[in-house]
Amino acid sequence: MRLPFTKMQGIGNDFVVLDAVRQPLELSTEQVRRLADRRFGVGCDQVLLAAPATEPGMDFRYRIYNADGSEVEQCGNGVRCLAVFLQEQGLTDQRELMIQTLGGPTQVFLQPGGPVTVNMGAPRLEPSEIPFLAERQALRYPLEVGGRTLSIAALSMGNPHAVLAVDNVADAPVDTLGPLIEGHRLFPRRANAGFMEVVSPSRIRLRVYERGAGETLACGTGACAAVVAGRLWERLGESVDVDLPGGRLRIRWQGPGQPVWMTGPAETVFRGEVELP
Repeated sequence: MRLPFTKMQGIGNDFVVLDAVRQPLELSTEQVRRLADRRFGVGCDQVLLAAPATEPGMDFRYRIYNADGSEVEQCGNGVRCLAVFLQEQGLTDQRELMIQTLGGPTQVFLQPGGPVTVNMGAPRLEPSEIPFLAERQALRYPLEVGGRTLSIAALSMGNPHAVLAVDNVADAPVDTLGPLIEGHRLFPRRANAGFMEVVSPSRIRLRVYERGAGETLACGTGACAAVVAGRLWERLGESVDVDLPGGRLRIRWQGPGQPVWMTGPAETVFRGEVELP
């Protein structure tokens, strides 16, 4: 099968984006892995499919596959790229889109030639909704990892996150603790692990070990989760610049019950065709 694709990135979090609107498209786990492979395929953190909506009030449906082939609920950097893709492909001329995801509806606002703003919805803090195995909701949870006890926030931004505060994100043990947190038994669907350094009430540094992809240059939902955790811990203000290895996102959150707003860039890198078995 010969498949047209668009390679896109949002502050270094990179994607292969495919059009399943104009023609039906289903990918096997092996095909996703091949596309994502940086030596034998195109190479990306996630493969994204733009597809027709299947729910009332939605403009398009958005499917997200991690590099390991697993389908996941949400991707903040990806949804910005998807919205730009839909416009560049002539599939819509709307400046406001409602995108259907496994994690729930997502509202996207496009500015001509500028950043993309996304209403990521209200964070889910109840353990059963994350999901996270705990008896009751708490600001911090103990997590036994690698012979030590970590203190984390657990929440969902449409996908599960663990957030850990560190003194210096540059030397945080992301490569060792990240996979242990990702696959921890208390996260039945695995988790994204965020390592957050608070610089000031309006700025943090963040590295994220993403579920099914490893450490990436940026994670939009991870940035949202970190700001939510920092706000709940009374260490951050309402509007926060999040510095990730690939660039900066602006996150705004007024507090519990309110949606999290994310603003950042989305860019096309190149287009091409790839042969898939």
